[in-house]
Amino acid sequence: MDKELKIQNSLTRQKEIFKPINPPFVGMYVCGPTVYSDAHMGNVRTFMSFDVVNRYLRHLGYKVRYVRNITDVGHLVDDADDGEDKIGKKAKLENLEPMEIVQKYANGFHEVMHLFNILPPDIEPTATGHIVEQIEINKTLLEKGWAYEVNGSIYFDVTKYNEAHEYGILSGRKIEDLLSNTRTLDGQDDKKNPLDFATWKKASDEHIMRWPSPWGEGFPGWHLECTVMSTKYLGETFDIHGGGMDLKFPHHECEIAQSVGATGKSPVNYWIHTNMLTVNGQKMSKSLGNSFLPTQLVTGNHEMLEQGYSPMTVRFFMMQTHYSSTLDFSNEALKAAQKGYRRLANGLKTIRSLEFKTDDGKKNEKAISQIEQACDACYKSMNDDFNTAKTIAALFELLKKINSLHTGQLKFGELGQDVFEKLAKTYQDFMVEILGLEEEAPTDLEPIINSLLQVYKKAKADKNYEQVDEIRAILKSNKLIIKDLKTGVDWGYEE
Repeated sequence: MDKELKIQNSLTRQKEIFKPINPPFVGMYVCGPTVYSDAHMGNVRTFMSFDVVNRYLRHLGYKVRYVRNITDVGHLVDDADDGEDKIGKKAKLENLEPMEIVQKYANGFHEVMHLFNILPPDIEPTATGHIVEQIEINKTLLEKGWAYEVNGSIYFDVTKYNEAHEYGILSGRKIEDLLSNTRTLDGQDDKKNPLDFATWKKASDEHIMRWPSPWGEGFPGWHLECTVMSTKYLGETFDIHGGGMDLKFPHHECEIAQSVGATGKSPVNYWIHTNMLTVNGQKMSKSLGNSFLPTQLVTGNHEMLEQGYSPMTVRFFMMQTHYSSTLDFSNEALKAAQKGYRRLANGLKTIRSLEFKTDDGKKNEKAISQIEQACDACYKSMNDDFNTAKTIAALFELLKKINSLHTGQLKFGELGQDVFEKLAKTYQDFMVEILGLEEEAPTDLEPIINSLLQVYKKAKADKNYEQVDEIRAILKSNKLIIKDLKTGVDWGYEE
């Protein structure tokens, strides 16, 4: 088994062995949401992917400090340096204070994260909570000559920076190509160069969100916020920085330039980027009318959805594709995921109920070897750049053995206690602790379900088939099924 964790590093474009700066401590920063609207499926995909990274690192014994910010100012419409602030614009539309907008959508974002069993970060800083630090780093960039001030705004000098360093090191873009593809836009006359980006913007009279600074009233640049918040809590150079691939350029590229300019150090050792979402092969977007909210996916309340899908079904569906690959939504794929998740959830319920029994089974070396290989494959897959898709395939192999034990086809004695315990622990660790796939059936109803099973068994013994069918129908209406096994009667999730 390959015991070394390898990460596909966007910076070097290579798969590298993960070596933390200060083991067992790991610092990880992920760009959080701009809270001016409801959380979307792209948010869910990105933060679920890094939830698994966070969970697996902790499982391996690392002490992770996971920082994920809230952008509550400075993110302008179209990700540009001019125009309205996204939050300020929404505040005007809804006739609310900007911080009411922030609170409303931050609350909604947290509810969606909880819905999909995405663990909260250790620190969730806000841009508005770090205005002082952003002013200070602007002073540093000005003092070192990497930025210049014009009419109360500060811009980072990309051309000058590129003479000493490489602007485009993360995205692979060349400054010559970038320059040839730029055009001067209204409001950019202050810049020496079209590629220069704002680290502090002067607030116009109508701009709601503004703070005093040495250069007049203004607000911070979007790129600068993440540089400040990540390095404040994780140090000038930290282990992992993540986000969606749409942030690679210019957002993350600018983060690198600012950090190198301010400290002379590369800020991050491993950059990780998640891929985009498509629906029936088309890019998911509001303009195409094919985007749905996470809550709509769960309720099925959208014209493109044939039904609703449970949060764990959606989580399982997303895990079936590697984070760096495009994830394509379709009703067919979601229905297949529903069956797959329920099979694994049944296995989770079963393994939790099984206890090792000493029986007359003789050692089955073939079964033992298959279990050992599948357990190793779970780790091998996760160590290969967090490959959840291959990990799930290995869990299905373990599921076969769990079901065989449950039905009595495989005897406990054929495995021995150590192998059985390894099977049980690996399956539960990867399902719950690492992949975050819990049982969804209401466990508080188990006593009622078990009571129904007792009535079912008696009705079956009495050949009262009308009552037998009635009990089956009651459970089926709640997406549960009765299993008649050689070892007795049990219940499970409808697959």
